[in-house]
Amino acid sequence: MNDFFDRLRPFAHNAWRIVIGFAFFTHGGQKLFAWFGREEPVALMSRFGIAGVIEFFGGLLIMLGLFTRPVAFLAAGEMAVAYWWMHVARSDPFSIWHWANRGELVMVFCFTWLFLAAIGPGSFSLDAKLFPRKDG
Repeated sequence: MNDFFDRLRPFAHNAWRIVIGFAFFTHGGQKLFAWFGREEPVALMSRFGIAGVIEFFGGLLIMLGLFTRPVAFLAAGEMAVAYWWMHVARSDPFSIWHWANRGELVMVFCFTWLFLAAIGPGSFSLDAKLFPRKDG
């Protein structure tokens, strides 16, 4: 049984990176281009515009598996800032708890990107093709 799951690991790792990267990419697309039901794009030189750039291009790079570790680390930082700035500080009543401040998605993105920065993009990525690791 373990052999089955061991064989699934590369597929699952890469599929997870691509799907979550796509979700992040679409959030950036909403902000920058008013995709997916948003009525108008945000101002590029605003905090939401900068977030949109990180989400759109970061999500695209993560989907491709290109510069994955530094991009994922940057995206995790953006999500940490978003959690404290947009969810904790603006919650009424003030709460650090995700169930009270509606920060579940931001929290999950933050720790997903930290985890991806730690484990890398997986074998089906541009990073793996362009920058093969000597340690396997």
